[in-house]
Amino acid sequence: MILQQWLVLALECTLICISSHASPQKRQCAFQVTSQTSAYSAAGNVSGSVQLCKNTQCCVGFYHMSEGQLKVDVLACDVVEKSCPDATCKGQPRVNNNYIMCVCNTDLCNSNITWTTESEHPPRIYSATELKKTAVNVLVVTLLLICFGIIALKWKKASLQSSHPDFSAPAPCSCHTTRTSEIDIDHIELQQVVGQGHFATVFQGKYKGSMVAVKVLPAGWKYKFAAEKEIYELPLMKHGGIVHFLGSGRKPDDSSWFIVLQLAEYGSLHSFLCKQTSSWMVSLKLCQSLSQGLSHLHSELGSNDVHKPPVAHGDLSSFNVLVRADGSCALCDFGCSTILCSCSRCRCWRGHVTNMEGHTQMGTLNYMSPEILEGSVNLSSRYFLMQGDVYALGLLLWEIWMRCSDLFESSVVPQHLLPYELELGTSVTLDSLILFVSHMDKRPSIPEHWELLPQGSALKEILTECWDCEPDARLTAQRVVDRLVCLQSSYSL
Repeated sequence: MILQQWLVLALECTLICISSHASPQKRQCAFQVTSQTSAYSAAGNVSGSVQLCKNTQCCVGFYHMSEGQLKVDVLACDVVEKSCPDATCKGQPRVNNNYIMCVCNTDLCNSNITWTTESEHPPRIYSATELKKTAVNVLVVTLLLICFGIIALKWKKASLQSSHPDFSAPAPCSCHTTRTSEIDIDHIELQQVVGQGHFATVFQGKYKGSMVAVKVLPAGWKYKFAAEKEIYELPLMKHGGIVHFLGSGRKPDDSSWFIVLQLAEYGSLHSFLCKQTSSWMVSLKLCQSLSQGLSHLHSELGSNDVHKPPVAHGDLSSFNVLVRADGSCALCDFGCSTILCSCSRCRCWRGHVTNMEGHTQMGTLNYMSPEILEGSVNLSSRYFLMQGDVYALGLLLWEIWMRCSDLFESSVVPQHLLPYELELGTSVTLDSLILFVSHMDKRPSIPEHWELLPQGSALKEILTECWDCEPDARLTAQRVVDRLVCLQSSYSL
């Protein structure tokens, strides 16, 4: 009876809190856009230099530095609802102070930006209205916690009466690798070059009677070689969605390092998509094997006293995915990957490569998630890199489906393009991506006629939930696998 009373009281308080916010007044924001940022006009009704917001209480301001002065890119209502706790427009530097952004929650607050290069900011002054709202919210949360606590105690008591839980020890946390035997380069017959990247050259070759791929890195890139080799040598790494690692070694003539991998007959996914289209079932197999490989990479596994920690790829792109002769995908190129141990006593973080300007380079530019583009990732969370991988996975699924002939039956299948190449051109820059992807919250175009297809809504849901602007709102790699399995069983063309 007491529990029911607490629940009723908590529900009443919650309803009161919700009703008090049910019909907020529409926010007014200062309005100024350029030809490149005109999409912000749709965020609300514009009257001169003022915009009345449609779907948000947040005003935004985006500026760039030009000759030491701030130049306006956008003053407008935010495109989508986001957190904006500040009453004034406090500028936050981005990309080595070359870009400044602010978000605020009062009328016309974005018309006056305050910005300082100092790292510390003055303490925030809360209004009486904000304090009142906070007090109500604290009361609601407190009452709900009390209710949940009572329920939890009753449940625990019932559970103890019925059975005794098994308190088995968790799997040991370790980043130890399994050593593989070195391969003598004289035992490999190197043939033609099949790939050339910034760090390495990839040869096709023959080893022990089988065709292999040999990735050769110059002597100066030892740390890249060691980082990738460590990922391949982690326990329980063997999986159909990850390229099979055969071994590694060093060439005595020029001291370069090499890694030997199982050959993928169709080369990179990028090359595969450029050369040919595919049917619905072939596309689905590419997507499933790709997602399964990423799910395995992200998973923490334990077996027979060995432990595989979760790993974030860090540079997922169609250049770093291989396609085998059977039409399945395999992840490769782990030079930017990070081992993420799950227990507090073991922290295996790998440092990331930075460019000449000191900006963190974490992947191929077109595939970087909004939070990585802005440099606003949460370094205290071990999951932010995996969430960045899922964002890139969504872009890869889009690339594959944009080359699926069964999704373009009544029209010509488009040529293969990288994400954002259609919207921003072939020479995509960091600034243009920050503006388009992060500030304007835009993504690659999904063909309108897909909505008429039986599986069209499911495709759109998977894509939008992978590349959501909020990392915590994205699917996990395993959830993508589950969605794709449902697609296969429901829509077999």
